[in-house]
Amino acid sequence: MNITSAQFVKGLVEDDVILNDGKPQVAFVGRSNVGKSSLINSLTKQKNLAKTSSFPGRTQQVNVFLVNKDFYFVDLPGYGFAKGSKQDQERIQALIYWYLLDSDYRQKTVVLIMDANIGPTENDMQMIHSLKERHKNIIVVANKVDKLKKSQVKNQLNKIQEVIGDYKIIPYSSESKIGISELTNEIFK
Repeated sequence: MNITSAQFVKGLVEDDVILNDGKPQVAFVGRSNVGKSSLINSLTKQKNLAKTSSFPGRTQQVNVFLVNKDFYFVDLPGYGFAKGSKQDQERIQALIYWYLLDSDYRQKTVVLIMDANIGPTENDMQMIHSLKERHKNIIVVANKVDKLKKSQVKNQLNKIQEVIGDYKIIPYSSESKIGISELTNEIFK
């Protein structure tokens, strides 16, 4: 399937009728500054659809994008951002958990994005565990794979696989256009 259109619909901080309209939802989650917005932009072939920033923790709400007029990409705030106040961190975590784990919204897929070089963090593993408990369909993306030396890629992906278990890992780079078609195909399977 090709993505032919995408537009920002709205940012949410609580229940909204839009998420109950029956369109499939694909959620994107990962730690702050892992490249969620850049990944969404590269998938949709739009440079500025999801706002990117070099400042971690910029996304403060659940951003909903209508894709191909048939389904939603849901860009969640990043977790693990340590520079914000404790109250801000707790609010962001509550928002992520509300949408993914506590609400009645059904995600077709949850795309968990991690840094290919860093590998799974404690927060990533906690998220995987929580999603697994709720029987969510998870795709793991090893983002920024272009930052690794070519000789390191296979070894690093194997290390990530050992830690996360049987989940499919898609090596990805928005900059180098690696993994875009594979991730698109996996999302729409």
